[in-house]
Amino acid sequence: MVGSRTLTALAGLLVSLAVSVAVYVYTGSLLLFLVVPFVPFLFSSSPRDEAGTHEKRPVKRCPSCDFRARDPEFDYCPRDGRRLREE
Repeated sequence: MVGSRTLTALAGLLVSLAVSVAVYVYTGSLLLFLVVPFVPFLFSSSPRDEAGTHEKRPVKRCPSCDFRARDPEFDYCPRDGRRLREE
């Protein structure tokens, strides 16, 4: 079965191509066809740190209940209040 992200990506691709064809028919310019492949980079949701790189943050884990978090805001487990440890 196809995932929701794949369906969303395909729908976005089809809509952007339809808009490109409509603009081409209306204006006669192929410029928009050159822009369409770069649209996914504009809406990238990959996590970035303060320096703008795509490095993954360390995983912090609760020693008692196995709660895990990558968010630096989490220092304590929300379930039992213990301090999280880096793996």
